[in-house]
Amino acid sequence: MPPDPPRGTGAFPAPVPGAPAKRPDPADLYAALDLGTNSCRMLIAQPKGNQFHVVDSFSKSVQLGQGLERYGRLSRSSIGRTIQAMRICKRKIEQHEVRRMRFVATEACRRASNGADFVRQIRRETGIELDIIEPEEEARLAVISCAPLVSTKTEQLLVVDIGGGSTELVWIDLSRVPRFERPRAIMRLHAGFKPDDASPFPAARVVDWISVPLGVATLRDQFHDVAEDAGRFALMSWYFEEKLAAFSPYDSEQAREGFQIIGTSGTVTTVAASHLGLRRYDRNKVDGLRMTSDQIDKVIRSYLELGPDGRRADPRIGRDRQALIMSGAAILQALLRVWPTDRLSVADRGLREGLLYAQMSADGVLDDGPY
Repeated sequence: MPPDPPRGTGAFPAPVPGAPAKRPDPADLYAALDLGTNSCRMLIAQPKGNQFHVVDSFSKSVQLGQGLERYGRLSRSSIGRTIQAMRICKRKIEQHEVRRMRFVATEACRRASNGADFVRQIRRETGIELDIIEPEEEARLAVISCAPLVSTKTEQLLVVDIGGGSTELVWIDLSRVPRFERPRAIMRLHAGFKPDDASPFPAARVVDWISVPLGVATLRDQFHDVAEDAGRFALMSWYFEEKLAAFSPYDSEQAREGFQIIGTSGTVTTVAASHLGLRRYDRNKVDGLRMTSDQIDKVIRSYLELGPDGRRADPRIGRDRQALIMSGAAILQALLRVWPTDRLSVADRGLREGLLYAQMSADGVLDDGPY
């Protein structure tokens, strides 16, 4: 006679704690991909109230702009790395059956003599339709991604997006918008920087915006032949400041009361993580953090004291970021020198989030509640 089976045999397994109750409806999913000078990043998300819930994500340092400053073209190795990343993104899109999506490329593809050929190659080899967007749309997407971080006390807002190949700055006047409408007024900029006179809603006014063709990768490449670490950093910072002269609020002294700077980039989030002493990056602790200018200066001074070898070994900076952190810090220091402020708001968000908000807002699937 065979032995009795173990107790519980044949029973259904208990559900795994924390496992999703059901797969999201593919009809509700949106995808956004940002192909920059240094990185390829994608988000797949589902609308949730006036925000969205991330279902899947992808991020890879592809260094698309490597050698672009010197040769004016995207190299064969950079293209190969990027196409491999795009194939992964394509598989994720198919796996989740995403139907609403937008994929964009920025400064590297705008500047490269073979940028348009590269986009056609991406379409031919992966089936992905990639749009090379203009600087104004890049700036607009960065701004609306930060809408949830805008304080209701903010009357003058400066949003700074430090990219790999360019840096976008947008100055927005919110003084005529009722306090609790201000984040929502930023979101409405997805339709364009020029106000819609027929709109019944109070409008945020874009005072000026600029796209500086210098980001963490391109600024680093400009001064790669300067051997001394601190000297190279100082040159990069002053060189970037010179490029701001055409930006109309450059010479205007701003009152600190009611003024907010939001910084969105890997540089800003890395400085924040270093300030917090995070050995492993935690978005929940970084996104929305407010840092004082003294705290930022302290972190940047610590980077200079570490030197190149120390920065490479510092777990707070990370292997992918260490080669670019000082050019990004030089840009950040220049901005804080021009517009002295008590606080900088840290945004772990950017074009991907802006693309998602723009698509969802256009489709009317976001709730119109308070942020």
